Amino acid sequence: MGPFARILPDGQRLHLQHGPSDLIVFAEGDRTCAYDAAIARFETIIAEVVAELPALRSRVSSSTQPPKGTVARRMHDATVPFFSGRYITRMAAVAGAIADEVLAAIRNAAELDRAYVNNGGDIALHLAPGQKFRTAMNGHDGRDLGEIEIAAQDKVRGIATSGRHGRSVSMGIADSVTVLSCCAARADVAATLIANAVDIADHSAITRRPAHDVVDDSDLGDLPVVTACGPLDATACSAALAKGRLLAELFQSQGLVAGAGLFLQDAASTTNNQLILHSKEAQYA
Repeated sequence: MGPFARILPDGQRLHLQHGPSDLIVFAEGDRTCAYDAAIARFETIIAEVVAELPALRSRVSSSTQPPKGTVARRMHDATVPFFSGRYITRMAAVAGAIADEVLAAIRNAAELDRAYVNNGGDIALHLAPGQKFRTAMNGHDGRDLGEIEIAAQDKVRGIATSGRHGRSVSMGIADSVTVLSCCAARADVAATLIANAVDIADHSAITRRPAHDVVDDSDLGDLPVVTACGPLDATACSAALAKGRLLAELFQSQGLVAGAGLFLQDAASTTNNQLILHSKEAQYA
């Protein structure tokens, strides 16, 4: 089945869907022109990514060559700064890169005050001077975790969330990790890595299996991914979050991210006051 597009019942948002990509597009300004451009660009995106899929699924190394496609290049450029010997493939940036590319298409086509492209929770933003964007963070069970507020003068133009309850498998036990960065693709990579870092070794409440046993074509191969995590005490939750927070702070000090919110059962941690946490027992400034 090919790309699908429709205006949602509110008359303001555009829904685009093709394979695993499920986008909600919103634009304030020349909306008709913007949405026509979004539809046109989205029609070819999945085919472009699939054309280079074997290379994009391979592990990034110091000798990894840039791919050819525009979206694939976004994935490459977002991933390489995080390498430093870590196991990572450019697929860590795919959802965010697609959101960034569709946003670029509508910005090039129309004068806009405010716009976003939300690809399954990975969000690319456009904010004209004086504009703001505010969104809620919800847990996998629907709980209110908090909210994010971004102003035009902030450098944040991408938001991404990862964790073991997301659309792909995770090597860590975080319920979710939300990251703010300069673009959605970079936020996507950082959220994946930080979520992987939220972990405790050899804990009886945590079940793991090789990634390819959980998802046939997983780019993680035989690396162990978390398939279940039972209740953890406060000490275990704090220890796991501390590992993820340490990596988030490293990325922040390197200028790769603007902040992160980490969530695990009844505990949470944040590195940036643009992420306002709600309804959690543990909050760390």
